[in-house]
Amino acid sequence: DRLPAVPWFELLADNHLAGGGLVAAQVEALRSHYPLTLHCVGMNLAGPDPLDHAYLARVRDLRERTDAAWVSDHLCFTAVDGRHYHDLLPFPYTEEALRHVAARVLEVQDDLGRPLVVENVSSYLRFADSSLDEAEFLSQLSKATDCLLLLDVNNLYVNHFNHGDDLEAYLGALPLERVREIHLAGYEPKDGYLLDAHNNRVGTPVWDLYARVARL
Repeated sequence: DRLPAVPWFELLADNHLAGGGLVAAQVEALRSHYPLTLHCVGMNLAGPDPLDHAYLARVRDLRERTDAAWVSDHLCFTAVDGRHYHDLLPFPYTEEALRHVAARVLEVQDDLGRPLVVENVSSYLRFADSSLDEAEFLSQLSKATDCLLLLDVNNLYVNHFNHGDDLEAYLGALPLERVREIHLAGYEPKDGYLLDAHNNRVGTPVWDLYARVARL
């Protein structure tokens, strides 16, 4: 009713894929007043299952109906053998995985007709088989596919706390010129680790890291 002066909104695309009815009407009402972007959780970019082209067609239809500025999803897997886990699961950062994910990102971009924006995720374990760190993986992925990046500063800090990641080295290795969007969120302190819970205010260390990223 009040139409606050928000520059743009990001839609969690998977909640808005219905082709008609109330959901589509709500999206159209929002689109009539604000620019939009789309954020997905179902592409399964690192998964072993074939890409779901019917799902991608629905995302593309939503993008075209909303004239969304870009579409993003996460550097993770979400399903195996047709079972969806409803979580953003990590995988080993290896050269084999890089080739696998790059091929899938190119396939997604062919379906969407534009570059995909790929987000770094939080994690609570690391794989012994990894031969690349996350920043190197994202950098090589963006070079191989011409994709863009969504830098989640909260996830970056959570991983720094959980795994001891060197923030300066990470930011130094990441192609910051390819960052199209930044995410902020609130974490939940647990016993010896941080949970990417999105349930609290953005933490002071995350705001500080955001300021450093903005300066870079």
